[in-house]
Formats: sequence, structure tokens, C-alpha cells
Amino acid sequence: MELALQPDIERFIDDQVKAGRFPTPEAVIEAAIAELRDAENGALDDESVAAINEAEEQADRGEGMELDTFRAKITTRFSEQ
Repeated sequence: MELALQPDIERFIDDQVKAGRFPTPEAVIEAAIAELRDAENGALDDESVAAINEAEEQADRGEGMELDTFRAKITTRFSEQ
């Protein structure tokens, strides 16, 4: 299969390979397609599933906080930086 890609896409792929993130241009495209397939299937990665499970367990133990309290803490934290 041959693909005709836009120059900016080709540069991006080349940059990914040069940076050592992928061994070949084909690997970049395969990873992108895999991400697209997962997104379409609504699949979550293992890290996301673990984070969701942990949050649910914390909420079950009463360790959560109100959204307004969380928002205020985050706003304060980022305004101090």
C-alpha cells in the first residue's frame, strides 16, 4: 500500500522517528491507527481504568470532596505558579 501524505504529516512522522519514539515511519502510522481504533471502540487504556477504579474506591470510602472545593483548590494551586 502506498500513501500520499501532506508534507506536514510526513515531517511529523519523520520527527517521531528521529526523536526515537518509533523505530520506523510505519510504526508511527500503526500506533496512530491503533489509537483511532481504540477511541472509536471507547476503549480505555490500563492506566485510565486503574485511575477510575481508584477514584471509585476512594469515593466508596468517603474520601471524595465536593466539586466546588476541588475547583477552588485547583484554581489556587495554578494561580500560585
